[in-house]
Order: sequence, then structure tokens, then C-alpha cells
Amino acid sequence: MKFLKVHGLGNDFVLVDAREERDLPNSGSELADLAVRVCDRHFGIGADGLVLIKESKTADMNMQIFNSDGSEAEMCGNVIRCAAKYIFEKGQLRGNHLHIETLAGIMVPEIITSGDQVKSVRVDMGEPVLERSLIPMEGDPGPVVSEPLRVGENTFTVTAVSMGNPHCVIFVKDIEKVPLTVWGRKIETHPAFPRKTNVEFVQVVNRGEIIMRVWERGAGHTLACGTGACAAAVACALNNLTGRKVIVGLQAGSLLIEWDKDSGRVYMTGPAEVAFRGEYPV
Repeated sequence: MKFLKVHGLGNDFVLVDAREERDLPNSGSELADLAVRVCDRHFGIGADGLVLIKESKTADMNMQIFNSDGSEAEMCGNVIRCAAKYIFEKGQLRGNHLHIETLAGIMVPEIITSGDQVKSVRVDMGEPVLERSLIPMEGDPGPVVSEPLRVGENTFTVTAVSMGNPHCVIFVKDIEKVPLTVWGRKIETHPAFPRKTNVEFVQVVNRGEIIMRVWERGAGHTLACGTGACAAAVACALNNLTGRKVIVGLQAGSLLIEWDKDSGRVYMTGPAEVAFRGEYPV
């Protein structure tokens, strides 16, 4: 199996073009097992997830995402930029826009170039989902904004947003003092979230800048999360802590997130990198 090791701000993935690799497993369980093996950082390639590029009947391509624990993810903002860059550099893209089918719907990345080089990728991430039952989260109907959530001996004030996958955003005064592994794991599997949740801890720097650390559903602590950055920006605006355009500082760099007031859509701009290429026995 030929693969690319790619990353968006350190959130890394094994990217496989399933259109060319004909000997890949077909069943979901077999692909889940493959994801666990290739993502292992000691005995495999090492990654936060396995991503397959496939043919699509409704878009330019389909992107299937498996987390490092073998669970399937609806969307990932960091790897979609990498997938768009891959298609562009293969010469399979007319113009600078691409339609990618995901479990969260069709996303539209835009390639931003400098000369013949990909400088960054801007992705139309769609409209955030704020209705509790659609996130999904247990409780009364309506949005979840600045609501208490009891987790063991701690009570957190949370704002919940779906960007095609569920996110629980928590604002903190000092991001460096957050016991991410302890709190992240407990909140991810909290009974209030029937499909589990991604967890974002956010420190507001000013009206145009925040710092975020993330515990991803199915992957644990990762260096960056694109959908999480979008959810964090939306949560900031909902709580009137920032404007609708913010720089989200992550551990390996920053993303620019814009929540357009007129269309209601969220746009994410950031880098996409290839670390190396290789082959893995399947």
C-alpha cells in the first residue's frame, strides 16, 4: 500500500489513494483494523488517523476518515486541506476549488497558491449546528451556550457545537494549567454525549485571537483540530468573547477562522504539508 504521511499543523495522517490501491480491505471492520495498525506510533507508521481518497458520484472525490482507535470520523478540517493539496499537485483539479464528499456533507476547499506552490488551503466548512439534539447532546431542546456540565467532582461551563462532528468547548484562564488528558478523556465519554465528543479548551487572548488545546474523540491529545478550531471560534462569538474572525493558536501554528455573518458559513484557512512517502504491507 503506497501512502503519504501528511499533516496540518502537526495533526498527522496516513493518506492513501484508494482509487489506485486496489488490494485494500473492503469491509469497514477490516479498514478499522488497518487504521489501528498503521497509526500505531511504535509498530506502525504513526498517525492520528488513516484517510482514504475514493471515487464519488456526487463530488470530485470522497474522503473516508478513520481515527487511530479504528472509529470512523465524519470530518476533519486538517486532513481535508492535505487531501485538497494532494489532488491539486496530481494535476486532477480544474481551477482552484474542489468538492469533497464526507460523512458531514460536501466540503469545498480552495487552493491558495504563490507561483506554482500551494501556500495554504481555505475550506468552506458549512454552517455550524447549534441545536442540542443534532450535536448530539442530551437535554432540553435549544442551543447549548455557557451551560454547566457536571463531570465527576468538577463542574465545567460548556458550549456545544457541531461542525459535522460534535465539539464541547470550555473556556479557561490559563491553558497551560489544563490537565488535558484527565479532563479530555472524561468529557469525551460523558453520558451527555451519546456519540462521544471532541473537547476544546480555549483561552481568549483578545477579540481577534485565542489559544486552543484539543482532546479528539477517538484519537486523544492531538496538536491541532480543524473542526475544533471552527467550533471554538463559533463558541467564542456566541459568548461574545471575540468577533467572528479569529486566529486560533495551536501547538504547532495557527488557523484563521471566519464565521460569515451573512451566509452563516464557517471558513478555515491554514497550511497542509507532506512529511514523507512510503509503502506499507497489507
